[in-house]
Amino acid sequence: MANFNLTDASALFKIKYEKLSENVYNSANVLLGRVKKSYNFTGKELAIAIPQSFSGGVGSGVLPTSNRAIYGDARIQAKKMYAVVEIDRETIKASLSDEGAFVRATKEVVQKGVESFMRNLSRALFNDGSGKLGTSEAVSSGTARDLLVADSAGDIVVPIASMKEANFEERDLVDVEVSASASTAGGTTISAVEIIAVDPDNATVTLSKDKVVLGNFEDGSGNLQAAAIYMQGSKTNDPEGLKLLDKVAGDSSYGIAHGRRWKAAQKTSAGDISTDLLNEMMLKVKKQCGKSPNLIITSFKQYEKILNMVDSQTQYNVETRAGLKGKNGLPLSFSGVQFMSIDGPVGIFPERFVEDDRLYLLNDSHIHIHHRPDFGWFDDDGTVFLRKHDGDAYEARYGGYLQVYINPCFHGVISGLN
Repeated sequence: MANFNLTDASALFKIKYEKLSENVYNSANVLLGRVKKSYNFTGKELAIAIPQSFSGGVGSGVLPTSNRAIYGDARIQAKKMYAVVEIDRETIKASLSDEGAFVRATKEVVQKGVESFMRNLSRALFNDGSGKLGTSEAVSSGTARDLLVADSAGDIVVPIASMKEANFEERDLVDVEVSASASTAGGTTISAVEIIAVDPDNATVTLSKDKVVLGNFEDGSGNLQAAAIYMQGSKTNDPEGLKLLDKVAGDSSYGIAHGRRWKAAQKTSAGDISTDLLNEMMLKVKKQCGKSPNLIITSFKQYEKILNMVDSQTQYNVETRAGLKGKNGLPLSFSGVQFMSIDGPVGIFPERFVEDDRLYLLNDSHIHIHHRPDFGWFDDDGTVFLRKHDGDAYEARYGGYLQVYINPCFHGVISGLN
């Protein structure tokens, strides 16, 4: 009788886990669950023609002169996004039976790998494409040691300016880019630094002493230099995100200059969230593009304030665009509170990757994630789990090549909320 081998494990993986991966992808957060997705992006880049004016000529009394329409040519290039998981062979063998383990080791590793990928994609979706997680404080000498210290283990505690807690997780590997100074001309980048601890109350992250020391952050005069922290290998490599909606005249996205027909409705220094403010912005988007947003996503801080504004019993459910169903056979959906627009109810949902002072008014029909074919688990070699050449373990890779396309005209953003 043949032993249980990698081929058997691979077949089991494809049957049992592929649907799970798809479900996690389409239900990781409300925006990922609702945006359009396609898997046929081939060629060097994708060109999308964007009408930015009417065509022809109109008039009364005499036959008008025609004129041509203006079209913007949006250019979409794919970005690489991955998650890599590893499991040693003995663990696979030890967990093959229900007597040996409550959960099959391969299933647990696969699920956590997909969850990590979705966390990273969600982070990028609410960012600006830079891959930046945050920036350290820069202060003059005399206070540097008060703000940047080594903990009892010798790891470096770094204060983060305007920290977004969701961007930082223990065990993530990050790249630290220290600004140029008199003693570090051109700056310096330290790769694959492990995050040891995250302290949102004090807005600090602790970085492993294996790669960084206090001196990495100081110039020759003892001044603390600002340091940008990126997800490993991700600087300028993230797909486009919703920070695109902040762009103004003089900026560009997908090769199109922002202007009257290529920008989001914006409100800065907005003050307190209110029904009047939401009405103002909903109508501003409607006036700009002819369609109202159908999804409002904001931070937990602003969501709490909204709950205090509305009837707490008013709930609004929005289903995933993928039409997923739960174990009870009912459609999977996200629950939020509703805001009544001139075009009907709009769900309001919290998202941890949104900054405390922001709120997005979105039309999910005009956000599209373009994937290259065969997105998901890499099985080009006939198996998902590949034996590592340097140890008694297997590695699996999830992800692919994608870009997020956002037409800014159909969305709005409020920032500077109290």
